[in-house]
Amino acid sequence: MMSLFSEEGYIPFNGYKTWYGIIGEEEKQNRYPLLCLHGGPGAAHDYLIPIGKLSEQGRRVIFYDQLGAGNSDHPDKPEMWTVELYVEELGVIRKALGLDRVHILGQSWGGQLALEYTLTKPNGVESLILADSLADMSQWVSEANRLRSELPKETQAILDKHEAEGTIDDPEYEEAGMEFYRRHMCRLPVWPDVLNKTFEKFMMYPQVYNTMWGPNEFNVTGTLREWNIVKRLKEIDVPTLILSGRYDESTPAINKTLNDGIKGSEWVMFENSSHMPHLEEPEKYLTTLDSFLRKIESP
Repeated sequence: MMSLFSEEGYIPFNGYKTWYGIIGEEEKQNRYPLLCLHGGPGAAHDYLIPIGKLSEQGRRVIFYDQLGAGNSDHPDKPEMWTVELYVEELGVIRKALGLDRVHILGQSWGGQLALEYTLTKPNGVESLILADSLADMSQWVSEANRLRSELPKETQAILDKHEAEGTIDDPEYEEAGMEFYRRHMCRLPVWPDVLNKTFEKFMMYPQVYNTMWGPNEFNVTGTLREWNIVKRLKEIDVPTLILSGRYDESTPAINKTLNDGIKGSEWVMFENSSHMPHLEEPEKYLTTLDSFLRKIESP
């Protein structure tokens, strides 16, 4: 089968290997590549692949699987999984691929990583796209629990029961959790293959997510549980586009915090989407993204 990628391979990092894949051949004049950071933490790049269609506009779109996720190595070392590790890895990826000037798109946790990286003031970041992301985990948890309280009463009862009994690996609990995902993760009646593929890899390698986040989206018990950079948002000084869905688990309140905190940022909300507007409203998403990137690049 012909590869989707014009180039793919592995980059050495911390004694392990990080996988990357590139869609597109090179940039047209005055265009810069787009580097995409997947969510999770610990998911994989696959569900973001439709963004690769932007390569048709004359720019490379670059994906990689963060260490511990997807096609990259999976060391069995929970103590490794830190924000600092992933910020360092992002710098290594940029250097290895020669991405001197680049746009960075971070989806969900990828947006948290993009923010943390940008706060280190690296050179050559042309713009930041924060897709379905956050600046304050306590606000995320509060909003997630508000959304959870809107689930059917019987679904909430199943979640409560298994959490109280410590049986959250029970299939009944997982199915009840899917009700939340169908409302607030991806509202398409049939999930696309790229999303299912990401979930399959995610389930095979859950250590990063379990360590940093917790058992599920609304039960944050991991090392990120007190993560909060709201006060530092004013330090972000690159052009920033914020993208979210009306029914997103990254709720309007969460995105308002980002938009209010980052000076000059633009915010586009997709009215028929949840956490995956790039899958739920792909044409509008790609047009919005392309128009923002071109505006940044216009001489």
